[in-house]
Amino acid sequence: MGSHIKRVASAEQGEVREVMDGIRRLVRLLRVSARASEQLVGISGAQLFVLQRLAEAGPCSVNTLAEQTLTHQSSVSTVVARLIERGLVTRRPSPRDGRRVEVSLAPAGRALLREAPPMAQAQLIAGLRRLKPDVREGFARGLSALVSELGLDGDSPPLFFEEEAKPRGRRKEKSNGAA
Repeated sequence: MGSHIKRVASAEQGEVREVMDGIRRLVRLLRVSARASEQLVGISGAQLFVLQRLAEAGPCSVNTLAEQTLTHQSSVSTVVARLIERGLVTRRPSPRDGRRVEVSLAPAGRALLREAPPMAQAQLIAGLRRLKPDVREGFARGLSALVSELGLDGDSPPLFFEEEAKPRGRRKEKSNGAA
């Protein structure tokens, strides 16, 4: 192999390693944050992130909360349903428009937030916003290209480390042995 080809292969190897190292650091930050949430306050990192954003936004629709979390409405709706089940969030008709439903922190949710650690998602969003616009745009294009190359584009991704809702389907019927 010629020296030019070796240099190109070596440069490519270094770039790929740099990207992989960056992804590993980000995933570790998010995983450690999610574990801290579960250990300190007993809810998933995604649930805590939604609670924290709801505290900042005040009573709002699930769509508004999705905007606040930079996530798809269906993902936030799943997390909000879990928070309602735990008594940390309430859902009621909007006092301004009875056709609209708002979610808000319940007293138990406020109490939990006083004990909660900051979430890495907020740190990640703040870091992305601090990047120079051309760097952020290049990063977005590159990441989108990688996601597409891996065939991962399409469905709306859930919040970090949140279990996805199980698909509803027909239950299998038990076989009685007849063919």
